[in-house]
Amino acid sequence: MKFVKKEEEERDDYILQKDATTKGTSIFVIVILIILVLAVVASGVYFFTQ
Repeated sequence: MKFVKKEEEERDDYILQKDATTKGTSIFVIVILIILVLAVVASGVYFFTQ
């Protein structure tokens, strides 16, 4: 099983396809994870400084 399928490959056994949808979704997930990490750090700073 292959992890990433390129556009010109003729395969059915892959997890991710190398296209705009996969790239857009990956960027969205990374941004959400960064926001969550920043929220946890901010709440920790807020609660530990009181």
